[in-house]
Amino acid sequence: MLSAITAGAMLFSSLGAPSTSWAIAPPPPDQMAIDVVAANGSGCPGDTAVVSVSPDNKAFTVAYSEFVAQVGPDAKRTDFRKNCQIALDVHVPEGYTYAVAGADYRGYANLEEGATGSETAYYYFQGEPHTTRIRHEFKGFMAENWQRSDQVEISSMSFLPCGEKRYLNVNTELRVNAGTARSATNFLTMDSSDGNLETVYHVSWMKC
Repeated sequence: MLSAITAGAMLFSSLGAPSTSWAIAPPPPDQMAIDVVAANGSGCPGDTAVVSVSPDNKAFTVAYSEFVAQVGPDAKRTDFRKNCQIALDVHVPEGYTYAVAGADYRGYANLEEGATGSETAYYYFQGEPHTTRIRHEFKGFMAENWQRSDQVEISSMSFLPCGEKRYLNVNTELRVNAGTARSATNFLTMDSSDGNLETVYHVSWMKC
């Protein structure tokens, strides 16, 4: 069976990548580095989103501390939707390029019967028309930690063109709809109830 990276390499080549420029690759030996260029949105005010890279170069994490969408008697009218768009300057080791292959989102949901929520993520490179969009739905009753995983389809995997420097944009959104539970407070967060969980983004690598 083909691995995700192998199949992704074959398909990406068939979609127009230079046939002599791409090869399957394990993670590069040199550590990639990520700088947060900007973090904007109601879900990540100030410096409340922190990015770190895994030692094996297979993933990076984003930790949020104020990413909560809510509706209810004490919520503001605009609190039903929260989003955070992060622009990342990924320093890729020479001779390699990468794509976001998937993500693991974690949080806490408090939704009464009749209430619903959603988590939506977009990934795209600066200046590129291709955007990967994945959405997850929630339905009350829920009062628990949640985890949802994205696996980007091979046909949707977008690799940074070799030798180009473009920011990776990650835009995440939470929404809550009270539905028939209008008298209760319903909320959806992008962290656990004790705030110690992170969103993990998985990376696929290719040689140039």
